[in-house]
Amino acid sequence: MTIPPDLRGRRRRDPFWVAVNAVYNGVQRVRGLREPVLPDVRPVDRTLRLTVVGVRPEAEDVVSVRFGAVDGRLLPRWQPGCHLDVTLPSGRRRQYSLCGDPADRRTYRIAVRRLPGGDGGSVEVHTLRPGAVVTSQGPRNAFPFLASERYLFVAGGIGITPILPMVKAADRAGADWRLLYTGRTRASLPFLDELPAGLVTVRTDDEHGLPSGTDLVGDVGDGTAVYCCGPAPMIESVRASVPEGAALHFERFAPPPVIGGEPFEIELRRSGRTVAVPADRSALDAIRDVLPGVAYSCRQGFCGTCRTAVLAGEADLCSPADRDAGSMLICVSRASAGGRITLDL
Repeated sequence: MTIPPDLRGRRRRDPFWVAVNAVYNGVQRVRGLREPVLPDVRPVDRTLRLTVVGVRPEAEDVVSVRFGAVDGRLLPRWQPGCHLDVTLPSGRRRQYSLCGDPADRRTYRIAVRRLPGGDGGSVEVHTLRPGAVVTSQGPRNAFPFLASERYLFVAGGIGITPILPMVKAADRAGADWRLLYTGRTRASLPFLDELPAGLVTVRTDDEHGLPSGTDLVGDVGDGTAVYCCGPAPMIESVRASVPEGAALHFERFAPPPVIGGEPFEIELRRSGRTVAVPADRSALDAIRDVLPGVAYSCRQGFCGTCRTAVLAGEADLCSPADRDAGSMLICVSRASAGGRITLDL
């Protein structure tokens, strides 16, 4: 049957298909009111399996280690300031700054100073040989390198590792930059031969004595981005000497000392123990006296490895997210007002 046109010459719609369309649209509207069925969400495993492809001495008690992907694929991109969370063959988890070339997607490079009196991580890195396999998380950036017209870089010893890629990036960008590189002796300073030609001042303790804040910062001008990495005393000297008009960015490679803390107690619910935390120690250090296997990494409050559930009591220095989740970072957080806190450990 032919449907006659309407008054404007358009073909009339077939009543049958009009009805079918109405039923179809009605079903779709009903479906839209229902709760959508979501697929199962599975966490993405971002663990990298890396193999050691090279180990090289860089200075007294310092070696660099190059890693490649076990399966040979390209590695994730990174920027100056990034670090890896490396799990060593022993199970120790440590953070190391990337100090190679961000354009190199085949290898990552770290450098580590051997600390015989440390907790064993640096000593273990010095035993790694080509073919050894480690796992890592990252790269992650807790020390971002921001664009600026002028830079002052201050590096102390092994603190050159995050600074070196920044200096090279500033040089490639044509920025106005200078570097002050300090250490015990010239023989203890890695990567001296890799520094780009520019305003580089090497100041060693054996030749010039311990530097003051003025020696480190000089007459830094307003609008200068100051990037500093090194021992805690050096960082504190720089912080005290940088004028308000300069932007200071710094990264420690050791935890800051506990200053102005109050003693408190921690109940370890699962372990059935109570730990007294003195005013000058962190909760992490006190807990490790009785639970040496407790997980930690940076000890500075940004990596999240030591995050622990709080079962009772209140903790200070917690982020809003940690407070809402009822957790704390035991490397930096303490019981509020020197009270008592109960942890799921």
